[in-house]
Amino acid sequence: MANTAIHHDVDHHDDHHDDHSLEAKWGGGERPWKASYGKLMMWYFLVSDAFTFAGFLIAYGTLRVSMPAWPVPDFVFSSLPGDIHHKPLYFVTFMTFVLLFSSFTMVRAVQEGQRENSKGVVFWMILTILGGIGFLACQAWEWNTLISKEHMSIYNNPFSAHTEAGVYLEGDGHDIKEGDTFEAGEPYLIHKHNGEWHNLKYKVTEGPDAGMIKEQSLGPKAFGALFFFITGFHGFHVFSGVIFLIIICVNAATGLYIERKNGHEMVEKIGLYWHFVDLVWVFVFLVFYLI
Repeated sequence: MANTAIHHDVDHHDDHHDDHSLEAKWGGGERPWKASYGKLMMWYFLVSDAFTFAGFLIAYGTLRVSMPAWPVPDFVFSSLPGDIHHKPLYFVTFMTFVLLFSSFTMVRAVQEGQRENSKGVVFWMILTILGGIGFLACQAWEWNTLISKEHMSIYNNPFSAHTEAGVYLEGDGHDIKEGDTFEAGEPYLIHKHNGEWHNLKYKVTEGPDAGMIKEQSLGPKAFGALFFFITGFHGFHVFSGVIFLIIICVNAATGLYIERKNGHEMVEKIGLYWHFVDLVWVFVFLVFYLI
C-alpha cells in the first residue's frame, strides 16, 4: 500500500511538472528553435522580402520572354571607367566580387562577436561597410554611364533590337522578324544629340539588300524601366544595410553589446540581412547580366 501511495505521488508530481512545462512553452517560456525573438523577426522579414524580389524578377522574365527581341547584355554592359569600351561584363563582375567579399568580412565580424571580441567586430564590420560603399559607388557609376552617355531611361532604350549574331530585327512589337545581317560594332547604339534621337545607320552585309545603308530603331522600353527599378530597389537595400552597419559598428565600439553578454546578437542579425542582400544580387546578376 505504501509503495502504491508513493508511486501515485510520483505520478502526480510528474503530471504537475509536465503541465508546468507545457504552460511555460505556450506562455513563451522557451525559445522556439533556440532562436531569440529578434532573430525570428529578422527571418520573417527576409522571407517576405524574398517574395518581393522574386515577384519582380519573375515579372522581368515574363516580359522578356514575351518580347521577340531583347538587348544583349554583352553590348549593354561593356563599358569601364576611363572611357574604355567593348569589355563585356568586366565592371559588373568587379561589382559582384566586392559585394560577395563583404559577405565574408561580415561572417568574420559575427564570429568575433560570438567570442565577445569587440575590437575584432569593429575591424571586420568596417571592411564590410567599405565593401557596401564600394558597391554603391560602382552602381552609381554604371547608372550615370547608362543615363548620361547612353541616354537609357525608363522611357527609352537606345540598345536596339538585334541578335547576338549581328542580325537586325525589323518591325515593331510582336511583328518583329529577322531582317538584315550586319557587322557588329558601333551601330549597336543609338545616341541622343541636342535632345533628339539620331538613329545610327548600319550597312547590310548579306542578303538581297547587301551594301545598302539603313537606320536602326529604339529597343523595347521595358528593358530600361525594369533595369532601373529592380537594381535601384536592390541598391536601396544595400544603402539601408550600410546605414545599419555603421550604427551597429559604433555600438560595438562603445562596448554596448559586451554589457548585454549575448554574443553580440545584433551583429548576427544584421549579418543575416547582409547575406540576404548579397544572395539577391546573385539572382539579379544572373537575370540582367548573364542571360
